[in-house]
Amino acid sequence: MVYIFLANGFEEIEALCVLDFLRRAGVETKTVGVDTKIAMGSHKIPVDCDIEDKELSGNEAFDMIILPGGLPGATNLDESKIVDHFIKRAVSEDKFISAICAAPFILGKRGILEGKRAVCYPGFEKELIGATVMTDGCVRDGKIITARAMGKSHDFALEIIEAICGKETRQKLKDAVLY
Repeated sequence: MVYIFLANGFEEIEALCVLDFLRRAGVETKTVGVDTKIAMGSHKIPVDCDIEDKELSGNEAFDMIILPGGLPGATNLDESKIVDHFIKRAVSEDKFISAICAAPFILGKRGILEGKRAVCYPGFEKELIGATVMTDGCVRDGKIITARAMGKSHDFALEIIEAICGKETRQKLKDAVLY
């Protein structure tokens, strides 16, 4: 199971591109509305989430959590107790955490990027505490995947697919969408 946490103000492309690719690859994925069932994107596109965060017990099995950027979406994710709980679980259980655009600051703030290579939206670099900040579009370092911005959503999605499903599935999906 992959959970994509959507808080009001999330960047739509960063969330929905990844969701689309994961479902095309056959990965069980749920969108989780943070404090809402219908999350409003930063460009006023509402998304009816699969579940609301209050429906989670916190003990669910999962393989990865995904944190889209956008403002104030990333700030709202950072302030969420359930998101914090799943981040802590992902770290302690050696699960994947993926964050794009502004959202990698959430990981930097918690010390999760210490000694890791990471990227973020320009201007948030100082928030990637302990990381070696890169300029690539998308970076995977162990169980952490980060990407710079909405324009790298396809690369981010494909890196996530490879992490979960392997290189062959990544290539099949890449070929299927004529990337």
